[in-house]
Amino acid sequence: MTITIQQNDTTDTHSIYTVNFFNCPIITTVTNVGSVVESWLSDIYRIHSRRLAHLIVGLDIEWRPIFQRNATSRVALLQLCVGRRCLIFQLIYADCIPQSLRNFLLDQNFRFVGVGIEEDVEKLLEDYELSVANPVDLRLMAAEKLDAIELRRAGLKNLASATLGLEVVKPKRVTMSRWDSSWLSFEQVQYACVDAHLSFEIGKYLILMN
Repeated sequence: MTITIQQNDTTDTHSIYTVNFFNCPIITTVTNVGSVVESWLSDIYRIHSRRLAHLIVGLDIEWRPIFQRNATSRVALLQLCVGRRCLIFQLIYADCIPQSLRNFLLDQNFRFVGVGIEEDVEKLLEDYELSVANPVDLRLMAAEKLDAIELRRAGLKNLASATLGLEVVKPKRVTMSRWDSSWLSFEQVQYACVDAHLSFEIGKYLILMN
């Protein structure tokens, strides 16, 4: 698997990484500060100004695993990816949730794509009163467009193989790691970025295919 990560910059409000995903550099911002989220969204609106009528956004969330029955934990991270830019917002430590983020998630012109996204959207609403207007489950879209009913239960790894021809490793030690840590490891940042970016790329592939 050709995926690497390097840290570019760190300040009191955010860290910037480059995740190189099969020779595609993804600029990844990690923050818990609302003003940094606002700035990231402003960049997305500017960079993709000609696509705002039909913007595709990869969406994913992470939370700390709980091993007790009928117990769960609050969403720790919200990941958004558009093109080669990814945001990892540490919701659990956020100083505020900016109105610009709420407006972004409620934009009916945008399609928020992910695997099992309905469950993610429900958890965002329950934990933070964040609503997502137009979620699209990649499993259902792939099953329909590729005429492969077995994909209705596929995970991101299998969808990436079926649509993009990419073999992606998802280490369990990272999947089950402490996503509520105030300082995320390089492995966690890479994993969270790749999940959102893969969702974006699979969504773009399926939406644009004839």
